Amino acid sequence: MQNLLDPAILFFVFGVLAGALKSNLEIPAPISKFLSLYLLMALGLKGGFALAQTGLSATVLLSLSVAVLMAFVVPVLGYQLLKNRVPRFDAAAIAASYGSVSAVTFVTAMQYLEFHQMSPGGHMAVALVVMESPAIIMAVLLANTLRQAQLGAVTVSASGSAVLATSGGSSSGPSLGKILHESFTDGAHLLLLGAMVVGYLSGDEGQAVMAPFSSGLFKGMLAFFLLDMGLMVARNLSAARATSPFLIAYAILGPLVHASIALALSVLLQLPAGDAALLMVLSASASYIVVPAVLRYAIPEANPSIYFGLSLGVTFPLNILFGIPLYTFLARSFLA
Repeated sequence: MQNLLDPAILFFVFGVLAGALKSNLEIPAPISKFLSLYLLMALGLKGGFALAQTGLSATVLLSLSVAVLMAFVVPVLGYQLLKNRVPRFDAAAIAASYGSVSAVTFVTAMQYLEFHQMSPGGHMAVALVVMESPAIIMAVLLANTLRQAQLGAVTVSASGSAVLATSGGSSSGPSLGKILHESFTDGAHLLLLGAMVVGYLSGDEGQAVMAPFSSGLFKGMLAFFLLDMGLMVARNLSAARATSPFLIAYAILGPLVHASIALALSVLLQLPAGDAALLMVLSASASYIVVPAVLRYAIPEANPSIYFGLSLGVTFPLNILFGIPLYTFLARSFLA
């Protein structure tokens, strides 16, 4: 309940209500883009300052290893569960969305953990970046395999040998190199990493100089941005409601399973509670910005209203309102 009374979360709820009431309230796109870039830059600086103080350690490497592992585990589980219940291209796209991460959920979780004196290490900003791409790569490779299966047919020749007959045209879709370039050069990720490097190199002096920017303004900017996100969620609720009950159940229960796996790994490796909580948040989140933008041309056979509607209309608000405090409570209970 305390999380629901946070001013930033209340602005998110207000945005959802305003959108549901068909209000003409809106945040102009350039301002929304600026807010997103500000939050990532401030977060990167905070991570760099923290990393400069703590340095690299075995715990840091373990946390990043769990992040990479979850980036592969989640899409594999998602596709295996969905492939026989929805068209396989849709299954691959949904698996990619849920295998990737939400930067806004990450930013919100960071400020929540800081407020509760559970600040994760600065290296967790790197975890956000490394968890974005593996699911996209796996989904694209899977989609290319599905295209090959559709275009190829096994026939039997007069001699009795099997022959693979393919139709003309390209079956590979966009090149993997192009997909990798889009994933690793995404402007938001580059800004996050660049700000983290700046924070790391400038250290305590840089932190003192940038404190009014990276800390003083952060909460207000986050509240403004979550207001915009609430309006966006309201606009996409209809797309979420139009999907099957099974997919809605997956959008609700899947993140809980993913977070549970991350918690189990964190307990096994005895990671710090703050790192574990953030790993749970990242594993439970779903991308609705970078991944849909890439999948729109990487897997055009998939229906964007399904994977975008589920991640933004169902999983994102549930994580913001209830998931973050739940994962924080569990991490503190098992690892404090």
